[in-house]
Amino acid sequence: METWIILLRMLLTFIPALIFGFQRQRSHKLIGFGTFTFVAVGACGLAITAVNLGMGNPLPLLGSIVTGIGFLGAGALIRTTDKIFGFTTAASIWVFSIFGLLIGVGEYFIGGMTYLFVWIIILIDGFLEKNGVGSYHKKLFFEIKEKKSKEFNEFLKK
Repeated sequence: METWIILLRMLLTFIPALIFGFQRQRSHKLIGFGTFTFVAVGACGLAITAVNLGMGNPLPLLGSIVTGIGFLGAGALIRTTDKIFGFTTAASIWVFSIFGLLIGVGEYFIGGMTYLFVWIIILIDGFLEKNGVGSYHKKLFFEIKEKKSKEFNEFLKK
């Protein structure tokens, strides 16, 4: 494989993973730009290597990436008393390993569609959470009818 093709595949993996990871980090999610970028670029690099080695069947090697990243995703899950959080982050890190594999083996269209669908899912998920659908965040509204004390008013200003 020519060097410019390798560079193109690595860049086509690096830039989208960096953008997506930055969005997750900006949203204060457990896994941010570094992890997404490492996973996607690492998967891409291994896919390029597997193809370049001329192995008869590179699928077992590539499949091991998907399995291994499952353990990383499991680390993103947080359990509280009765709820588990982080499923979207865990699933998205797994999908980004697949994205890296797809670009690494030259499946640009499938990789691009995967990336597009991930963004659509994240945007819809964010919209639903902001509107209280599927979110564990509760909105608290209260009204103060009379001003009790100076200390209470100062507390509310904090």
